[in-house]
Amino acid sequence: MTTFQRARTEEQREVRRRAILDTAAAMLTELPLADVSLNELSRRVGLAKSNVLRYFESREAVLLDLLGEQAAELFAEVHASLPGAIDARDDVRRRVAATASVLASAFARHEMLCELIAAQAGVLEHNVTTDTIVRFKRNGYEALARFGALVRQVIPELTEPQADEAARSILIAVGGYWTHTHPPQAVHDAYALDATLVFLPEQFQGSLARIIEVLILGTLAA
Repeated sequence: MTTFQRARTEEQREVRRRAILDTAAAMLTELPLADVSLNELSRRVGLAKSNVLRYFESREAVLLDLLGEQAAELFAEVHASLPGAIDARDDVRRRVAATASVLASAFARHEMLCELIAAQAGVLEHNVTTDTIVRFKRNGYEALARFGALVRQVIPELTEPQADEAARSILIAVGGYWTHTHPPQAVHDAYALDATLVFLPEQFQGSLARIIEVLILGTLAA
C-alpha cells in the first residue's frame, strides 16, 4: 500500500489518478469484477475513500476509464498487426476469415478488456453521471470509428456504414461470448458432468472468430 501526500499540482493529481487505475487493473487480475470494491481499492491505493472519490465519482467510473485504456491498447495492437496478416490478393471470404482469426486472437489475449466489455452496459454504465458517460462514449466512438476504418482497409468491399456496423457488432459479440465462455462455478461443474451441456464448445477464441466471420459476411450480404 502506498501512502500519498496531498496532491497540489496537476502532475501530482495525474500520478494519483494513474495509481488508482493501475491498482484497479491489478485487482482485476486477482478478483472477479464484482469483488472489486471501492473500499478495497482505496485501501490498496493508500487513500481514504473520500479522496479516491475526488478523482473518480464511483467504482464504475474507475472501471470505465480502465476499459477505455484497455480498448486503446488492443486497437493499437490490431492496427499494427492486421494489415500485414491479410493478403489483398485473396478473395473476400479468405480475407474475412483471416481478419476474424486475427481479431479473435487479439481479444483473447486481452482478457481484462473482454471482462470489462462484458460488464459495460449492465454494470459499468450505472452509478455514473451523464458527464462521465458523454466523455466515455465520445472517446469510445472515435476509437470505434478507427477500428471500423481498419476493417474496411482489409475488406474494402464494405461501405463505411457497413464497416461501422460490423465494428459495433464485433464488440457486442465479444461481451456476450466472453460471458458465456466464462460462466459461474455451478455451470462449470454442470459442464464437467455432462459435456453435451456446453453452450460454446469452441470456447471463446474459436467461437468469436466464427461469429466475427459471420457478422462481416452477413453485413456484406445485407
